[in-house]
Amino acid sequence: MASTSEQGHNRNAANFDKLITNCISYGTAYNPSKASLKIAALQAQATAARNSLTAVNTLTPAYKNAVAARVVAFKPLDKLVTRLGNALKASDTTTEVNDAAKTIIRKLQGRRATPKKTDEEKKTAADAGEEITEISTSQLSYDNRLDNLDKLIKMLASIPQYAPNEAELKITALTALYNDLKAKNTAVTTTEVPLNNARISRNNLLYTEAVGLVDTAGSIKTYVKSIYSASSPQYKAISKLTFVKVI
Repeated sequence: MASTSEQGHNRNAANFDKLITNCISYGTAYNPSKASLKIAALQAQATAARNSLTAVNTLTPAYKNAVAARVVAFKPLDKLVTRLGNALKASDTTTEVNDAAKTIIRKLQGRRATPKKTDEEKKTAADAGEEITEISTSQLSYDNRLDNLDKLIKMLASIPQYAPNEAELKITALTALYNDLKAKNTAVTTTEVPLNNARISRNNLLYTEAVGLVDTAGSIKTYVKSIYSASSPQYKAISKLTFVKVI
């Protein structure tokens, strides 16, 4: 289902087409002195608006598919890094090495080293005049997770004792996984940038002050009212056509 904003963009373009049709029906009575309100200019503006909507619609599926593929690819990561931590602890490694890996794993999973204070604990501290500052430790953006996964893999690769028999836990498999996740994350960016640019172009064409489609529609209504009056059937017909800036 299209979003409310997408429906709003389409409605503005559709109503602009109807507005032009009404203007054409007035025949020679519709004769504005302003060049941007003449029929040919309005038709060109309508075509540009429609093309901008088509461009957004064309680019959206690739972006959505890339986002969905990234979500699916990253979903098993939490359980995998837990297994990596356990595999490391099962090796003949020191507590310090295990703790260092645990720190990276915690960041990958968005967990805190110490639990957040409860409301009761905060109130008790406040009553005692103590100030509690809790800094967010979440690093769950895809870029951050990739960075921490890379750090974890490189750390494991540097530990001679880390030599699991499970294929999916071996360094070669982890490196391949990292490269796949990185590619899927990059695919989101490479599809998002042209989509964002298309949306910017669409928004400029529809909503730029004074010259955008919505403000042009307002100028058309004002001109038609000047020809026929506010109580005329001609003006009443087009006054029902709504145009809304939805950005």
